[in-house]
Amino acid sequence: MWPLYFLLNKILKTDEEDAEEKDGDHMNVAVGCCPFELPSDNLIGHEAMLPESHFVQVPHINQLFSWDCGLACVLMALTSVGVKDCSIQNLAELCCTTSIWTVDLAYLLQKFSVRFSYYTVTFGANPNYSGETYYKEQLPNDLVRVDNLFQKAVEAGIDIRCRSISKQEIARWIFSGKYIAIALVDQYKLSWSWVGDVIIPEFPGNDVGYTGHYVVICGYDAEADEFEIRDPASSRKHDRVSSKSLEEARKSFGTDEDLLLISVESRKQSYSYPVI
Repeated sequence: MWPLYFLLNKILKTDEEDAEEKDGDHMNVAVGCCPFELPSDNLIGHEAMLPESHFVQVPHINQLFSWDCGLACVLMALTSVGVKDCSIQNLAELCCTTSIWTVDLAYLLQKFSVRFSYYTVTFGANPNYSGETYYKEQLPNDLVRVDNLFQKAVEAGIDIRCRSISKQEIARWIFSGKYIAIALVDQYKLSWSWVGDVIIPEFPGNDVGYTGHYVVICGYDAEADEFEIRDPASSRKHDRVSSKSLEEARKSFGTDEDLLLISVESRKQSYSYPVI
């Protein structure tokens, strides 16, 4: 009944394991872009020589509706790499749906030739989420669309890595000064203490059910063990969250641990808005 989810997810995991054995420190990127290199996994651990903190300058942009947090995060990333004259409305037109999945955001980044890699633990739409209130209404309509996007993404050369990412890896990437990340989180687990600062109507408040939400991870303070994030649903321009809280929110059931790792090395280049 779910051939793409069960079969391709298993195939991708097998291919990923083989690929990492051969080339564990490199990642492929969107079609038309050059590969970029990640710091070696051997640097993970207490012996790694890391700075005490590092923060990438990322502007804070608020979402406009309850469904466009992912578009706001993409706009923050695009602005950080030099894309001009783009708005959330422009991205919404390119996306053509109000039911935003991480693979939709990957296609948007590809349209702007941004270098990135997409990490997830699930290839395609996960049918196990059909019982979740957050997914129940849209999932039946999204299953075919999302699965088709995953198939076409692989064919187009979008780099999808089917594996879990640790907080140590995220910290190491941030410390390199070359990357920021867009992460799918459980909004309640991340933001329960910030309810007074949330400005978006329809915020679930004390509802403990899963609510998908996107944030940008752009800094890390090793002494405090806190990540700096840009939350499009928050009125604060700068937010800090403990690594423990972020890890729990990222790895909550419903997120697939989705993470878009984005290179900001080419931030000084000038990008233009693509023609639809």
